[in-house]
Amino acid sequence: MKVERQSLYGEVTARIIAELEEGRLPWVQPWDAATCPCMMPANAVTGRAYSGINVLILWAAGIGGGFGSQRWLTYKQAAGVGGNVRRGEKGTVVCYADRFTPKDEAAKAQGEGREARTVAFLKRFIVFNFDQCEGLPKGLEGPSAVPDPVMAVAAADSIITATGADFRIGGDRAFYAPDEDYVQVPPQALFHDPINWYRTALHELGHWAGGRGRLERDQSGRFGSMAYATEELAAEMTAAFTCASLGIQPTVRHSDYIGAWLEAMRADEKAIFRAASAASKGADYLLACELLPSEPLASRDGRA
Repeated sequence: MKVERQSLYGEVTARIIAELEEGRLPWVQPWDAATCPCMMPANAVTGRAYSGINVLILWAAGIGGGFGSQRWLTYKQAAGVGGNVRRGEKGTVVCYADRFTPKDEAAKAQGEGREARTVAFLKRFIVFNFDQCEGLPKGLEGPSAVPDPVMAVAAADSIITATGADFRIGGDRAFYAPDEDYVQVPPQALFHDPINWYRTALHELGHWAGGRGRLERDQSGRFGSMAYATEELAAEMTAAFTCASLGIQPTVRHSDYIGAWLEAMRADEKAIFRAASAASKGADYLLACELLPSEPLASRDGRA
């Protein structure tokens, strides 16, 4: 079991390292909105949004395959709704992380009067894009129209306000100050493309979401350190996931960190998994701010 788990971590990490070495960032893809709208991938049958590392895997697979949908399902799910996967189609391997308590550990912990230790595991499964199937009921392919840019910007404004963050506009640098717990972003007039102001604001709010009293990420790393670059990676993907959820095409702000990110992934094959998981939690935190108090946040995990 341990060999399988490690090989899957290594397999996915190797794929992402290869992308970075080619100068491509898996969370910033060459989107062609005319072919497939920029949005988060979800299961076609359950409607559950994929999260963490699976977002990067499915974005890459969707764009690489030229698919027009961000909806995915398993072979069994396709058959269950009366359709099937077309002959010769190749599926995409995604994964689901969870923890379990071994029976002997549970018994030992009970005898010692302590909490049982859990063991992490990673399970792989194969999904197919809606476009790789036939005979599926209409409606499972998900939205096909490009999200309205005005509504996307309005939603981003709503999130910025609803966070309640100390959000300051001014200066010529964008940053989050963890000790003072505030975000600062230059005025929109300093951005050649106005949408980049929102991308930048969501990046800095990605840091803010990980701050004290919220998601409690380690933000103690100094500029130039591996810890600092890792936090930038989490914020970068938080912004990308939030942008895609709103219909704003993700972009990259700190491509100069690619070398540090590669170093971290080569040293620890689980690093990108942890960063992607942190990004999903950060995006969920920000997106929840936009919702009405009575409106629940949709369930999202790695499963089909």
